Amino acid sequence: MTRPSTTRPAAVAGTFYPADPAELTTMIDTLLDAASPTSATPDATPDATPDATPDAVAYVVPHAGYRWSGPTAAHVYRELRDRAEPFTRAVVLGPAHHVALRGAAVPTVAAWAGPIGPIGIDLEGARQLTDRGLAVADDRPHAPEHSIEVQVPLLLRVRVRTMLPVLVGPGDPAAVAALLDVVAGPDTIVLCSTDLSHYLTDEEARRRDAATAAAIEDLAPQRIGTGDACGRHPLRGLLTWARRRAPRVERLALATSADTGGPRDRVVGYPAFRLSA
Repeated sequence: MTRPSTTRPAAVAGTFYPADPAELTTMIDTLLDAASPTSATPDATPDATPDATPDAVAYVVPHAGYRWSGPTAAHVYRELRDRAEPFTRAVVLGPAHHVALRGAAVPTVAAWAGPIGPIGIDLEGARQLTDRGLAVADDRPHAPEHSIEVQVPLLLRVRVRTMLPVLVGPGDPAAVAALLDVVAGPDTIVLCSTDLSHYLTDEEARRRDAATAAAIEDLAPQRIGTGDACGRHPLRGLLTWARRRAPRVERLALATSADTGGPRDRVVGYPAFRLSA
């Protein structure tokens, strides 16, 4: 009898990001080095140490191919890299693009593979969610999905070794908030993986994404509609949770694929936001 695999193989290595470990490592480090460092206070000195990095609770980060959204995502991961002490775990919310899903799904495997090493899966956290009826245990929607996988090499490069991946489909944002209440904590960073508008002109996208960015900054999930973000369901849930847990929202970057060389008549929008208490 063949035993079921305990590791999810990478689904989009070689398409969304390089499959070669050396090339991938160099690409990530170059992106992070190019991102402007931030500090916890507006009057921080230029020689501020990593101990002055912002005390974030959660981030909103894009999930397109690194060629396109990598410079935007790098603003988030530069902050994570610059921390004196890395987070021990990331809870990553993302949408399911390929498999129909209602509510939330967590995996059952112990690790996800990748070119620069596997990342461990927090199965205890997953069990807590399934025991409370806040998620189902199902590897099927995770298997082909890129929205969380593209975060894995970046997390590993900023010294995060354990992840709880949660795919979120249509449902009550309050249920996602309840889920985060269970698994968020002082040694955990929450990431909401989403792109913004899709396939508008650059001018139209920037106008629409500006309204979505304002909704994020105002913690107004009800203002994020269909077409505003492919990850609108996890994003609405994150903002609902953040009203109580991380009400300070700061924009790190807002861009479109035109900024990284894509055609201007059909772009995708990319967000980077920090949420803190």
